[in-house]
Amino acid sequence: MSETPWEPPFDGTETEHLVGALDRQRATFRWKADGLDRAGLSARIGASDLTIGGLLKHLAFVEDHVSTVRLDGSHPLGPWDPANWEKDEDWEFTSAGEDSPEQLYALYDSCVARARDRVGAALAHGGLDQHVALTGPEDEPASLRRLLCDLLEEYGRHTGHADLLREAVDGRVGEDPPAGWRPEVTAAP
Repeated sequence: MSETPWEPPFDGTETEHLVGALDRQRATFRWKADGLDRAGLSARIGASDLTIGGLLKHLAFVEDHVSTVRLDGSHPLGPWDPANWEKDEDWEFTSAGEDSPEQLYALYDSCVARARDRVGAALAHGGLDQHVALTGPEDEPASLRRLLCDLLEEYGRHTGHADLLREAVDGRVGEDPPAGWRPEVTAAP
């Protein structure tokens, strides 16, 4: 097994580069979030309410939402009851403080695994040019390429947030996980 499995190819296809860039962002985000206790996952900086725990839960939701509702119009898996957002539009961020570290890590890891499987199957079936359930403001069809670019952008934004939060928690800095790093895997109770 490679010491840096998240590294995108240096000379691959468009699909390999796009999926590779997304996996690199996923790995970097997971490394920034890895191994924290409840206090570390709940730490805030400045006037922001963002926490690494909230980002874990938010990105778990994004992974499920993109790989279901936006990909093929199906319903997302996981604890995603729309009523939660009717009461609190930032529910996934605010409710993360009630979840244990084990629950947050298991939720995120399982959502990423499901999304990889679903997107991988879609790519094998129709490639990047196929239309997905997502449409634009005038109901124009979106491609799977657009869907993956949007997900990559979401990770870029929130990995930057996690970078600042993690440095404030314990000083962890860096652009990519170190060679040989693997996430701490814990099962939810």
